[in-house]
Amino acid sequence: MGWVIGFALIVVAALAGYGAWFVRWYNRETLGAAYFARRAEGRRAFKKQLARHGRIITPIARAFSAIPGVRRVASFEFEGVTGPLQTCSTGLFERTKHFVPDEHDVFVATQMKCGTTWMQQVVYEVLSRGKGDLSDEGHRHMYALSPWIESRHSVSLEAAPRIGPEKMRIIKTHMPTRLCPYSEKARYVYVLRHPVSCFSSTADFLSMLAGPLISPSDELLDWYCSDDMFWRSWPEHADGWWRWAQERPNVLFVHYEEMLDDLPGVVAQVARLLDVELTAEEIATVAEKSGFEYMKAHEDVFEMAPPSPFSAGGAFLKSGSRARERGRADTERQRILAFCRERLADSAYPAERFYPELASGTNSQ
Repeated sequence: MGWVIGFALIVVAALAGYGAWFVRWYNRETLGAAYFARRAEGRRAFKKQLARHGRIITPIARAFSAIPGVRRVASFEFEGVTGPLQTCSTGLFERTKHFVPDEHDVFVATQMKCGTTWMQQVVYEVLSRGKGDLSDEGHRHMYALSPWIESRHSVSLEAAPRIGPEKMRIIKTHMPTRLCPYSEKARYVYVLRHPVSCFSSTADFLSMLAGPLISPSDELLDWYCSDDMFWRSWPEHADGWWRWAQERPNVLFVHYEEMLDDLPGVVAQVARLLDVELTAEEIATVAEKSGFEYMKAHEDVFEMAPPSPFSAGGAFLKSGSRARERGRADTERQRILAFCRERLADSAYPAERFYPELASGTNSQ
């Protein structure tokens, strides 16, 4: 019997050693722009290597997922705002809060999974007059050119290339207005998406990254309908950024569904905000290169996070449609809508104008 225990201890020690090595290796290969700045072949090779590790990591993760408390959303808190422990930190939130933007900075802001990468591509192509190049001979990847200011996974602010004749730096953030660095010299584009679609896309994304360690669906819904949601709740995000857009001419508020209905019109709005004059032909080109079909065909240059052992072969871009919110269980829909109605009761954001289901007293089916 003793040899069985001894063998088991050896196996546990070996797995622990392998896990520690894997974390060090993964961090070295993905921190900053280490993954995103690679040529396409280098990114594909990394994914293949990661998939091989995934065949070992996944069963270990499944075993650990049975331990109570392991399947949870790992987070930290900074001044009342939570962030994802895997990609951000209190130090990065602190740095973001005190960052001083200048006239060459344009922020693309959203609550997570509300069209961030889509708008980054719009801004990039507007500044490039439709000639943006994310190939190996160009900028290689969206996150090799656009810093995610509060994250450790992107090109740094200092190394970010300046785009177009205006030499603009495209900065991504999910920060609520209470922590987003503001300057009247900078420009800001905010995108908001239907709250149920936001939840659906968030749940899919976290599942892709966390694999067996993803929180149970009921706990994930509780988390989403609370102030523990990363970067604060959907209603607070919407309200804060709507107020900024009404009070500050350098802030543009756009809805995801508006981009679905009239992408050329949104392109024109962004161009005006950035003081970029585009011809009708250039607007059409920017809209085409920012459309779902184009971005899906070039999906490898738009991943918003380095692949995980559970996602090395997964798809980052899903359908890109408004139907995402219709795919949730009705109990989930009603819980989210009721939460948003309650939190928006004293909000400046006119939710009923854009999402009639959020009107006070509505009981949608």
